[in-house]
Amino acid sequence: MTDVLSLESILKEAGSAASGFDVRLEKSVSSTNTLLKEEASRQIREAQSGAGLDGAAPWRVLIAEEQTAGRGRMGRSFESPAGSGIYLSVLMRPDIPAEKAVRITTAAAVAACRAIEECTDEKPQIKWVNDVYIRGKKVCGILTEGAADPVSGKLLWAVMGIGFNVYEPENGFSEPVKSVAGAITQTVRENLRNRLSGAFLRHFRALAQDLQDPKTAEEYKRRSFLIGSRVSVIRTAGFADAGSFGKAAARQAQVLDIDEDCRLVVRYEDGSSEALSSGEVSVRENA
Repeated sequence: MTDVLSLESILKEAGSAASGFDVRLEKSVSSTNTLLKEEASRQIREAQSGAGLDGAAPWRVLIAEEQTAGRGRMGRSFESPAGSGIYLSVLMRPDIPAEKAVRITTAAAVAACRAIEECTDEKPQIKWVNDVYIRGKKVCGILTEGAADPVSGKLLWAVMGIGFNVYEPENGFSEPVKSVAGAITQTVRENLRNRLSGAFLRHFRALAQDLQDPKTAEEYKRRSFLIGSRVSVIRTAGFADAGSFGKAAARQAQVLDIDEDCRLVVRYEDGSSEALSSGEVSVRENA
């Protein structure tokens, strides 16, 4: 049995949600996020020269069978071998301030969980802010990047990239990630990657219609497994360009809550508390 990505099948699975999309499927690319970021920058330059954005599709979607230079958060590489995953990015122009950009990531995480549940018997959970886990292993990662208008503070564009480890790669996961990475399923299922791709686009499209809908934040919190955990908090420079971080520093904390803005509320060992809108956490072992 084979599971081959097909644009026709993906659009069929996405249904009416695919209207307004400009969807491309490529065999191999450097990075779906990188290519759509370049496209976004080109659109802005053309708009500034007087061409405007009226002719641009509301969403550009790029799906690849393989990435040769896939990227994760904090400058990490994202393993993207052919035949085992889904590597998908969406270029969008959401009408939200840059400080609310975390809502794009959280909506994508919820959409990923819904898609996995729709297409398999698995029960995914979310690790704040951008990872989806099954059976204690990371099966999905999300990277949101964008640019903001310096005057209004609103996003000019955002690119949401998501990678699903549908199956374990033929030669297994590499040494740096094998202790963390897992696959959604161990059994190859016909048309599963097309079904997951279409279902994700359908759910993400619905959630993105109102990125500040409190119901999405409630579902995100409900699906989280971090509340109550002891974690190490790694501070980063923030969203504005997710590829440019300052020096990271870790602090130990306990997770108290995820608030209505999808911020992670933590209490540090010195008793102080903070609501994090960016950064990364790792669960402390033997905590």
